[in-house]
Amino acid sequence: MTDDTNKHGPEATDEVFDAAPDAAEAAPVAEPDPLELAKAESAELRDKYLRLAAEMDNLRRRTERDVKDAKSYSVAGFARDMLAVSDNLRRALDAIPAEAKEAGEAGLNTLIEGVEMTERSMLSALERHGVKKLEPEGQKFDPNFHQAMFEIPNAEVPNNTVLQVVQAGYVIGDRVLRPAMVGVSKGGPKVVAAENGDAPSA
Repeated sequence: MTDDTNKHGPEATDEVFDAAPDAAEAAPVAEPDPLELAKAESAELRDKYLRLAAEMDNLRRRTERDVKDAKSYSVAGFARDMLAVSDNLRRALDAIPAEAKEAGEAGLNTLIEGVEMTERSMLSALERHGVKKLEPEGQKFDPNFHQAMFEIPNAEVPNNTVLQVVQAGYVIGDRVLRPAMVGVSKGGPKVVAAENGDAPSA
């Protein structure tokens, strides 16, 4: 038994050590497939390209919108100042007594015509640049476009109807340049929301 043990002991040990290098040689470290690497890199580059293309498209749209807004609203400050001049022209015309107009003095009539022409010309020029006058009389009061200055008791029209315009309002494009200063009705029938499907009630 001792001979067998001695015989098999060292040989067995040699076999174990010999087997280890064979196992290492049998399972070499697998190198990545160049085709798979190329596919992964291609997919990554495609993803980056699509993201960049989307960003560029968004930037182009935003730039177009900004340029359009700049064209539409760049004159807003100037237009607001010109409206103040137009208001003063209107006040000058309204300050002329009716008797003086009826008297028909040549010099005064010429002055009145000149001021009226100047006012019309100014408003026409503003309109060409996108400034439009609001005509709220008879419409429902809208706080986005109107500024209520006082209430007018009137039971014949629905509540919050614009009955009087104290100062004209203007918009430029879809933005309010100056809200209309108005007087609104009070005491009339209340308008029930259309969602309820009810008729206006008193």
